[in-house]
Amino acid sequence: MILYEYPFNERLRTYLRLEQLFRRLFELITRESAVDHHFALVTIFEIMEVAARADLKSDLLRDLERHKNTFEGLRNNPAIEQSMLDNIIAQLDHCYNALHAQSGKTGQPLTENDWLMSIRSRINIPGGTSSFDLPAYHRWQNKPARERQSNLHTWMLCLKPLSDALMLLLSLLRETGNTQKVAATSGQFQQSLPAGKSYQLLRLRISAESGLVPEISANRLMVSVRLLRPNESGSLQATTENAAFELTLCA
Repeated sequence: MILYEYPFNERLRTYLRLEQLFRRLFELITRESAVDHHFALVTIFEIMEVAARADLKSDLLRDLERHKNTFEGLRNNPAIEQSMLDNIIAQLDHCYNALHAQSGKTGQPLTENDWLMSIRSRINIPGGTSSFDLPAYHRWQNKPARERQSNLHTWMLCLKPLSDALMLLLSLLRETGNTQKVAATSGQFQQSLPAGKSYQLLRLRISAESGLVPEISANRLMVSVRLLRPNESGSLQATTENAAFELTLCA
């Protein structure tokens, strides 16, 4: 099954983009190739770019506090395992305090590193990090893999509060969904959403063997899915096939 996710608002779009970047970064750092570490640096700079949004930190802090208040309301509920509840609240507190303690924008300490900023200024120029442009960077790429990994882990430290808060919030959000099996008729599926309920994330799983690609659109009133199939050149074309898939709506 292939999972597709569709955010209902711009805040969730930013969260999902950052999550994708962090997952890429974690994967690249574990590898040993200098090329992988080059793209790990590219990813760090991309995270800094997305995290520069003025309202991102306040959005995260507000969501962490909202979740904490919700879970605090479940204390002494006999249907809730209190030790698990305490653990979740402790995680929310830790993420909130770590993020709140950071001054300035995420990645601010990295902007004070002249060497890193010299790389950032040229990394998006095609071939801009060649050895004759940035000899010090070329020297770094030729250091032992473990030394480069150690540097990358150090640079990541100022991004960790953002990463931890983001991963926890998205994990909690995804757990709110109930999955249903649905079917598209003649390549089309629509479902009205209940009035008065606000969803944040749609998750759709479809068989990889089907070869179909879902085109998703959604608002507070309705979810719509159109199934597409790649042609020989890779372009997507609408299909009239019937197909089943799983749909999850997370609030």
